[in-house]
Amino acid sequence: MVSYKAPVEDTLFCLDDVLQLSRYSNLPRFGEASMDVVEAILTEAARFCENALQPLNRTGDRSGCVRHQDGRVTTPAGFKEAYESYCAGGWQGLSVASAYGGQNLPQVVGAAVNEFCFGANMAFTMYPGLTQSAVAALLVHGSEEQKRLYATRMVTGEWTGTMNLTEPHCGTDLGLLTTRATPRPDGAFALTGQKIFISAGEHDLAPNIIHLVLARIEGAPAGTKGLSLFLVPKVLVEPDGSLGARNAVSCGAIETKMGIHGNATCVMNYDGATGWLIGEANRGLQAMFVMMNEARIGVAIQGLGLSEVAYQNAAAYAKERLQGRALSGRTDAGKPADPILAHPDVRRMLLEVRAFNEGARALLLWGALQADLAAASEDPKARQTAEDLLGLLTPVLKGVLTDTGFNNCVTAQQVFGGHGYVAEWGVEQFVRDARIAMIYEGANGIQALDLVGRKLPKDAGRAFTLFTREVSAYLKQKADQDAMAPYLAPLKEGLDRLQQATMWFMANAMTKPDNAGAGATSYMHLLGLVGMGYMWARMAEAALARKARGASAGMDAKLTVGRIFMERLMPETATHLARITAGAETMMAMPAEAF
Repeated sequence: MVSYKAPVEDTLFCLDDVLQLSRYSNLPRFGEASMDVVEAILTEAARFCENALQPLNRTGDRSGCVRHQDGRVTTPAGFKEAYESYCAGGWQGLSVASAYGGQNLPQVVGAAVNEFCFGANMAFTMYPGLTQSAVAALLVHGSEEQKRLYATRMVTGEWTGTMNLTEPHCGTDLGLLTTRATPRPDGAFALTGQKIFISAGEHDLAPNIIHLVLARIEGAPAGTKGLSLFLVPKVLVEPDGSLGARNAVSCGAIETKMGIHGNATCVMNYDGATGWLIGEANRGLQAMFVMMNEARIGVAIQGLGLSEVAYQNAAAYAKERLQGRALSGRTDAGKPADPILAHPDVRRMLLEVRAFNEGARALLLWGALQADLAAASEDPKARQTAEDLLGLLTPVLKGVLTDTGFNNCVTAQQVFGGHGYVAEWGVEQFVRDARIAMIYEGANGIQALDLVGRKLPKDAGRAFTLFTREVSAYLKQKADQDAMAPYLAPLKEGLDRLQQATMWFMANAMTKPDNAGAGATSYMHLLGLVGMGYMWARMAEAALARKARGASAGMDAKLTVGRIFMERLMPETATHLARITAGAETMMAMPAEAF
């Protein structure tokens, strides 16, 4: 049977010892987030996730959602009650300003809680997760009336929200979008069109769903320059916030999917549905990117959450499963065989997954901290630095954590052997659920192109320069600490390769853009490895400091896992560099008819 224990201790170690949240207590929201408060929040979140969400994960996968003849959708048994408890606990608005009904805590705390939720039950957590993204867009681009009437109720979870972008003929290339918005005399719009792959598009968890829909106003320019964003409620809302008539939007079908069966992925039909413009006309992409960037961080958390729960179950299995004798001699003569954990190759699989998980967690929390600093710092230069770093990290977090998170679920399945392939043990669900995270909210190839084509050259490479200067300064500052040598030397090698790859792009991709396209995914993973390596060096430093204070519980394991990352994962930076510098000539040489 599947089990899950939220990684509270490791998260607290990252927040307190590595990121040192207490340094920011003078900033808005951080003043209420003392470490004892954060520990209490994470402990309670872990209890909720382990006891309320995780038991519903497998049953939700088996039963899925049901669409009825009238277009209603019911979620799996227990989801509605769990959602009510989720809202009652205030989890939906954890990192939203109190002015809108939230708990006013930093986003880095919300990111930590979201990992627990996704690790316990990804399909369930997508319902409130999409709402968080929609709220973020409304709070930035919505009118005061839209914030008062809609956002406040979404923050408490009374209503939920969605993102409606994709159409049958239009995914990444939003310029092909055809959903139209016709102006009405009262200032509203009538929206007509069809959207697909809409997560949480219809369900029974809340009485109203607020759809944020990308559409083209009649007569608007072609392409992406003519797109606008609209607020379209499932049920029309009266001025006092009460619910009125049903709007002309409906669920036409639920997609039959590989995984996340407990989440309703809907085809949404808009038949002259009433909607209201969010922000300015023909500037919908600006508002949409607030949603998308929020969602991309959320999807990165999904990759980590599933990698963590898969690791936990594989490690537990490896301790109990008896097969063969250890190569160095039997470990327990009283048993007919040794646990498979005694075999080096099983340890290789488990330790590489764990090394990734702990490095990715630290990098993700560091990225979430940048979001907080970009919003709250009183120093304009510090705000700009944080915003730059977050922009650089967002495609890396989404792409690397979901690519590798999926691979880690497959690795965990391998530890189970044949038992991992059958549903009884539950690990095959992690593989199926994790696969979608590499695709939605911008497929990972698009994340890599965004990184190389937009984020890297933006502002003359300012964000990349900030990142490499910070890592270089850290390496120089710690160079004389002998105990740090096993972590610093591999990090320096990785950083050197990252800089070589960047210089190669500068010399070879301007005149031949295919060179950038061919190396983009490798570059994304190269940057991700260096980012996690930087976090591992800081974690090793914090672990050594704990040991020096006499608080050594778990720190020897932390240092060992950190060396696994440096010895076995960081060397992959050399492979990525080789792939990047190979260029695109061979890749583009074969004619289409030869495929």
